[in-house]
Amino acid sequence: MIFDIAFKYVIGEEGALSMDPNDPGNWTGGVRNVGQLRGTKFGISAAAYPNLDIASLTLDDAKNIYQTDFWVPARCPLYPDSVALMVFDAAVNQGVERAKTMLQEALGIQVDGIIGPATLRALSDVNPRTLIEEFRDVRIKHYQRDQDFAEYGHDWVNRANQTAIEATSLA
Repeated sequence: MIFDIAFKYVIGEEGALSMDPNDPGNWTGGVRNVGQLRGTKFGISAAAYPNLDIASLTLDDAKNIYQTDFWVPARCPLYPDSVALMVFDAAVNQGVERAKTMLQEALGIQVDGIIGPATLRALSDVNPRTLIEEFRDVRIKHYQRDQDFAEYGHDWVNRANQTAIEATSLA
Protein backbone atom coordinates (compact mmCIF):
# COMPACT_ATOMS: atom_id res chain seq x y z
CA MET A 1 0.00 0.00 0.00
CA ILE A 2 1.30 3.44 -0.93
CA PHE A 3 0.49 4.89 2.49
CA ASP A 4 3.01 2.52 4.10
CA ILE A 5 5.68 3.50 1.56
CA ALA A 6 4.94 7.20 2.01
CA PHE A 7 4.86 6.89 5.80
CA LYS A 8 8.24 5.16 5.85
CA TYR A 9 9.70 7.88 3.64
CA VAL A 10 8.29 10.79 5.67
CA ILE A 11 9.36 9.25 8.97
CA GLY A 12 12.88 9.07 7.55
CA GLU A 13 12.67 12.81 6.87
CA GLU A 14 11.13 13.68 10.22
CA GLY A 15 13.16 11.57 12.61
CA ALA A 16 13.46 11.45 16.36
CA LEU A 17 12.63 13.90 19.12
CA SER A 18 13.76 17.48 18.54
CA MET A 19 13.72 20.03 21.35
CA ASP A 20 15.18 22.95 19.37
CA PRO A 21 13.98 26.07 21.25
CA ASN A 22 14.35 28.15 18.07
CA ASP A 23 11.75 26.06 16.21
CA PRO A 24 8.29 27.53 16.81
CA GLY A 25 6.74 24.11 16.15
CA ASN A 26 8.36 22.76 19.30
CA TRP A 27 6.36 25.13 21.50
CA THR A 28 2.76 24.42 22.53
CA GLY A 29 1.89 28.03 21.66
CA GLY A 30 3.27 27.68 18.13
CA VAL A 31 5.64 30.61 18.71
CA ARG A 32 9.13 30.64 20.18
CA ASN A 33 9.00 30.93 23.96
CA VAL A 34 5.18 30.74 24.05
CA GLY A 35 3.71 27.84 25.99
CA GLN A 36 5.77 24.79 26.88
CA LEU A 37 8.74 23.43 24.97
CA ARG A 38 7.53 19.88 24.26
CA GLY A 39 9.28 19.35 20.95
CA THR A 40 8.57 17.50 17.76
CA LYS A 41 8.86 13.76 17.25
CA PHE A 42 8.20 11.86 14.02
CA GLY A 43 7.03 15.18 12.57
CA ILE A 44 4.30 15.52 15.19
CA SER A 45 4.77 18.95 16.74
CA ALA A 46 3.79 20.45 20.06
CA ALA A 47 2.38 23.43 18.17
CA ALA A 48 -0.09 21.23 16.27
CA TYR A 49 -0.74 18.85 19.17
CA PRO A 50 -0.27 20.93 22.34
CA ASN A 51 -1.98 18.39 24.60
CA LEU A 52 -0.02 15.38 23.33
CA ASP A 53 2.94 13.96 25.25
CA ILE A 54 5.35 14.32 22.32
CA ALA A 55 8.30 12.64 24.03
CA SER A 56 6.25 9.47 24.67
CA LEU A 57 4.85 9.26 21.15
CA THR A 58 5.35 5.84 19.53
CA LEU A 59 5.85 5.09 15.87
CA ASP A 60 2.39 3.48 15.77
CA ASP A 61 0.89 6.62 17.34
CA ALA A 62 2.56 8.72 14.66
CA LYS A 63 1.34 6.42 11.89
CA ASN A 64 -2.25 6.72 13.11
CA ILE A 65 -2.00 10.51 13.33
CA TYR A 66 -0.44 10.70 9.87
CA GLN A 67 -3.19 8.64 8.30
CA THR A 68 -6.14 10.35 9.97
CA ASP A 69 -4.85 13.93 10.12
CA PHE A 70 -2.70 14.21 6.99
CA TRP A 71 -3.08 11.36 4.45
CA VAL A 72 -6.88 11.31 4.29
CA PRO A 73 -7.54 15.07 4.65
CA ALA A 74 -4.96 15.85 1.93
CA ARG A 75 -6.94 13.41 -0.29
CA CYS A 76 -3.84 11.30 -0.98
CA PRO A 77 -5.81 8.08 -1.68
CA LEU A 78 -7.16 9.77 -4.84
CA TYR A 79 -3.74 10.45 -6.38
CA PRO A 80 -1.24 8.39 -8.32
CA ASP A 81 1.43 7.01 -5.97
CA SER A 82 4.08 9.55 -6.95
CA VAL A 83 1.73 12.49 -6.40
CA ALA A 84 0.41 11.02 -3.17
CA LEU A 85 3.95 10.93 -1.77
CA MET A 86 4.64 14.54 -2.77
CA VAL A 87 1.38 15.86 -1.36
CA PHE A 88 1.63 13.79 1.82
CA ASP A 89 5.16 14.95 2.59
CA ALA A 90 4.12 18.56 2.01
CA ALA A 91 1.02 18.09 4.19
CA VAL A 92 3.13 16.84 7.08
CA ASN A 93 5.79 19.51 6.66
CA GLN A 94 3.75 22.51 5.51
CA GLY A 95 0.15 21.73 6.42
CA VAL A 96 -2.72 19.91 4.73
CA GLU A 97 -4.42 22.98 3.28
CA ARG A 98 -1.19 24.35 1.85
CA ALA A 99 -0.35 20.96 0.33
CA LYS A 100 -3.70 20.88 -1.47
CA THR A 101 -3.35 24.43 -2.77
CA MET A 102 0.23 23.78 -3.88
CA LEU A 103 -1.03 20.79 -5.88
CA GLN A 104 -3.55 23.05 -7.60
CA GLU A 105 -0.86 25.67 -8.26
CA ALA A 106 1.39 22.99 -9.77
CA LEU A 107 -1.49 21.84 -11.97
CA GLY A 108 -2.08 25.42 -13.14
CA ILE A 109 -5.75 25.43 -12.16
CA GLN A 110 -7.93 27.56 -9.88
CA VAL A 111 -6.51 27.46 -6.37
CA ASP A 112 -9.29 26.94 -3.86
CA GLY A 113 -8.00 24.03 -1.76
CA ILE A 114 -10.96 21.87 -2.77
CA ILE A 115 -9.85 18.60 -4.31
CA GLY A 116 -12.89 17.93 -6.43
CA PRO A 117 -13.69 16.97 -10.02
CA ALA A 118 -11.73 19.86 -11.61
CA THR A 119 -8.54 19.03 -9.70
CA LEU A 120 -8.87 15.31 -10.35
CA ARG A 121 -9.53 15.90 -14.05
CA ALA A 122 -6.43 18.13 -14.31
CA LEU A 123 -4.46 15.51 -12.43
CA SER A 124 -5.48 12.79 -14.88
CA ASP A 125 -4.40 14.96 -17.83
CA VAL A 126 -0.84 15.70 -16.67
CA ASN A 127 2.36 13.69 -16.95
CA PRO A 128 3.24 12.62 -13.37
CA ARG A 129 6.95 13.42 -13.84
CA THR A 130 6.12 16.92 -15.03
CA LEU A 131 3.78 17.40 -12.08
CA ILE A 132 6.47 16.25 -9.64
CA GLU A 133 8.82 18.96 -10.95
CA GLU A 134 6.11 21.62 -10.89
CA PHE A 135 5.02 20.65 -7.38
CA ARG A 136 8.61 20.76 -6.13
CA ASP A 137 9.08 24.23 -7.61
CA VAL A 138 5.83 25.53 -6.09
CA ARG A 139 6.79 24.02 -2.76
CA ILE A 140 10.19 25.72 -2.78
CA LYS A 141 8.56 29.09 -3.59
CA HIS A 142 6.34 28.67 -0.54
CA TYR A 143 9.35 27.84 1.62
CA GLN A 144 11.12 30.97 0.37
CA ARG A 145 8.26 33.12 1.66
CA ASP A 146 8.48 31.63 5.16
CA GLN A 147 9.92 33.91 7.85
CA ASP A 148 12.22 31.10 9.02
CA PHE A 149 13.66 30.42 5.56
CA ALA A 150 17.05 31.94 6.44
CA GLU A 151 17.46 29.47 9.28
CA TYR A 152 15.82 26.32 7.90
CA GLY A 153 15.57 26.98 4.16
CA HIS A 154 18.54 24.88 3.10
CA ASP A 155 17.07 21.80 4.78
CA TRP A 156 13.58 22.53 3.43
CA VAL A 157 14.77 22.90 -0.16
CA ASN A 158 16.81 19.71 0.19
CA ARG A 159 13.71 17.93 1.49
CA ALA A 160 11.61 19.12 -1.46
CA ASN A 161 14.30 17.95 -3.89
CA GLN A 162 14.73 14.57 -2.20
CA THR A 163 10.99 14.00 -2.08
CA ALA A 164 10.78 14.76 -5.80
CA ILE A 165 13.50 12.18 -6.47
CA GLU A 166 11.67 9.59 -4.38
CA ALA A 167 8.34 10.42 -6.07
CA THR A 168 9.94 10.07 -9.50
CA SER A 169 10.93 6.53 -8.60
CA LEU A 170 7.22 5.80 -8.04
CA ALA A 171 6.05 7.48 -11.27
